[in-house]
Parts: sequence; C-alpha cells; structure tokens
Amino acid sequence: MKHQEQIEAYWSDPARERELVGAIARLVNVKSVKGDPEPGKPFGPGPAAALDEALALCRELGFSTSDYDHYVGLADLNDKETRLHILGHLDVVGEGSGWDTDPYTCVEKDGMLYGRGVSDDKGPVVCALLAMKAVRDLGLPLSANVRCILGTDEESGSADIAYYYAREPYAPMAFTPDADFPLIHIEKGHYHPDFGAQWESSDAKPRVAALTGGFRTNVVPPEAEAMVLGLYALDVEPVCDQVAARTGAVFTVSGSASGCHIHCAGKNAHAASPDGGINAIAALLEVLAALPLAGCAGTDAIRSMHELFPFGDNRGRALGIAQSDAESGELTLNLAVMTLTETGFSAKFDVRFPLCANEDNCKRACEASFAAHGIAVTGAPDMTTVHCVSADSPLVRTLLACYETYTGEPNAQPIAIGGGTYVHDIPGGVAFGCQFPGFDPKMHAANEQARIDQLLLSCKIFTQAIAELCGG
Repeated sequence: MKHQEQIEAYWSDPARERELVGAIARLVNVKSVKGDPEPGKPFGPGPAAALDEALALCRELGFSTSDYDHYVGLADLNDKETRLHILGHLDVVGEGSGWDTDPYTCVEKDGMLYGRGVSDDKGPVVCALLAMKAVRDLGLPLSANVRCILGTDEESGSADIAYYYAREPYAPMAFTPDADFPLIHIEKGHYHPDFGAQWESSDAKPRVAALTGGFRTNVVPPEAEAMVLGLYALDVEPVCDQVAARTGAVFTVSGSASGCHIHCAGKNAHAASPDGGINAIAALLEVLAALPLAGCAGTDAIRSMHELFPFGDNRGRALGIAQSDAESGELTLNLAVMTLTETGFSAKFDVRFPLCANEDNCKRACEASFAAHGIAVTGAPDMTTVHCVSADSPLVRTLLACYETYTGEPNAQPIAIGGGTYVHDIPGGVAFGCQFPGFDPKMHAANEQARIDQLLLSCKIFTQAIAELCGG
C-alpha cells in the first residue's frame, strides 16, 4: 500500500511511544464521569475538564480547534473541505469497585496501560489525533480535511453528537475508534424500558423490605443488596452458599434484631457483552426467590422478577424475546437496575437486538410477559433501529485494506456488535478499532487496560486510512 514504508518508519521511532503514552495519561488523569449540568458544562465539570485538556493537547499538536458550547470539540488537520469525520469520546463510566490501581491515574506496567479510559475511549482518541499529526509530519498529499470530533456524552446517550449534527452536516465518510477491529458495520438496535409495579404495604413476615442494585443501564450490575425481615443469617446463609456455587457471586449476610441484610457482589461488564459479567441483581433474586417468604405483593414481585430474569439468561428466553439471525447475531439482555420498597418496585433492562427483531417479537412480546405477572411498562421508548452499512461500501473496503496491510490478516471481514457507538445514527458510518481480536480491554469494568503495542499499531492503521480516504 502506498506510503506504508514511510508510515512504518515514522511509528518505529521510540519517541512516538512516549508521546502516545504521555498524551493518554493527560486525558486519563481527568475524571470525566457525567455530572449535573452547570453553566457552560452541559454534562458536568468532569467531561468539560476533559474537553478542555483535549483541546489544549490538539492545539499543542498544531491543529486548529473549535468548541461547540462544550458539547463537543473539534480538531481539524487543514483548511480544505472536510471529507472524513473521526468521532471519539472523552467521557467515561464510573470506576466501580475492584481496581488494583487508581483508576484516574494512567499506570504503565509490562507493556500495558491501566486506567479508566485507556481503551474506552481516551486511548483511541489519542491514536486518531497522533495519526493526523503523522500525516502532516510525513507530508502525505491530501486533497481534503479530516476532522476529529471530541465528544463528552457517549456513555450517557450521545446528546453531544446530536447537538453537533443538528448544526453541522455529516461528512461523506465517518468512523469511530470506539469498538473492535477489523471493522464494525452492524450495530444492534437498543430497547430499554422502565417497568415495575405498586402495591399496599404489608406486615407479613418473612418479607423483603428493600432491595437495590445496579447504577447504569449499559453496565452489568456489580452489586445488589436486600433487607429481609423475619429471617436471620442462619436461615439465609445456606441458600446464599448454594447460589454462590452456581453463579460465582459473593454474598455477605449481616444480622439485625429484625432480620438480616444480604449484600451480593457480582462482576460488572458492558451490557453489550453480558456473558462477561456476573449480574448481582439476578444472583440476589435467586437467593430471595428460594427463601420461605410470606405471601404478599412484594414476595410475588420478587418471584416474578426471578422467573422473568433467571440468572444466566442473557438472551431473554424467559421473557419470550430470544432471537438471532446469521448476519447480526443474537439478542442480548442485561437486567441493569432494580429498586424495591415496601410499596412497589421499579427496574430497567438493556436489550441489544438483531436485524430480525421487530416490535411484535420484541417490544410487544416483552410487554405481554410483564402483563402476565402484573408488571407494567412505565417508560416505553421506541426500539431504535439497527445500524447496518454494506460490507461492499468504499469506506468499508478501504478501512479493511488498511487493517490487513498492517496486521497481515488476510480477508478480514466486518462484524456485528451489540454495543452502540457514535456512528449509530450517521449514514454510512462505521466503527473501526481500537480493540484487536483476542484481547479483553475490560471496558466498563475494574482494571481497564490497553496494550501499548496495539495502540501503536492502531496509529499506523489510522495514518494509512487518513492518507487513503483524504489523499489526492
């Protein structure tokens, strides 16, 4: 491929690795979890601070920058007509628990980087920016501009990108380095309703007086807890031990004069890959449903939720919505958030559905299963569309050729994922990197990690891609 020798030589300089790691560390060191909006900070102070730091970095790299009301920032390589948008995000999910290092300090050890955002998505953002710089440093001929769009709300709904594209046109081509290599051309649709039930309080015992678990729709809940009145540690611990052996969850039971408190520790993971986590809510429901609880509305709700969301059913079989197709794969389900009180419960799940899904076999089927248990959908957003780009599009073919050139992998094929990225609503947009097959970046989990050699390889691929897509 043209320019490959120059690009390989450029990125073989050890100074490039130092520049890469240093820039990633600057961004990781900013805790950019979404917070309450403030004037000039639509997603809170953390994402705003990360954007300020990223734009400062872009200016130091020699790019012209723009700030769209702190929703997104822009870095432009030149003043020609823009042909390519590269979309990355600076916001991150919360750290959760279980880290071996400070999540907001980028730690380098044995060729790895650790810290929240090293893979999702601050590390890949830096790869894209340094690839733009490499094209300029090498003097590769360009007939068009590449614009890097630095977002601040990808993890919480992408209101930032909607704000930008409500004011500016799409580019002819777009990719986001926020998923997997070789290339993502299909992103499953999303469905995540609110649901629950209400009832009169009861004095019956034993009963579950309270339950809470989960903190984000797109994260497998790592913790859940419940207060049980009328049962004590000796009554509950044998059941917890049995469920722990089956699920891998860890239970801690503490007693009180009126009953006991049960804490369940699971394992968080991205909702698009729920098999990689241990759902603490579902595991706790396994325990509660097995206890000799008194008959009351709260007990009925616990047992209904256990029946509809049994532990390990990450495909929605019990809910009656399991389905798959050859092109886009299986539907996945994550019971993400649940709160129960003496007078009712509310919950939320995250479904990622394939091309074959529709309102009848997904949304209405789900609502029918709920209705059979006296559970109502209280917030029913529409199912989003599946994003699908032809595997034969010029953008897909060019990007796959760049990937094959630098990895040596022949006949790389585009794939489908359950995750949603910035390009989900961008016509013709695809997700391209930076996660390589066989490597677990631990996104949305403790000890998020990235391999430095893979980040450098991504830089080479992106450099070539910019040269190919924006070249003369």
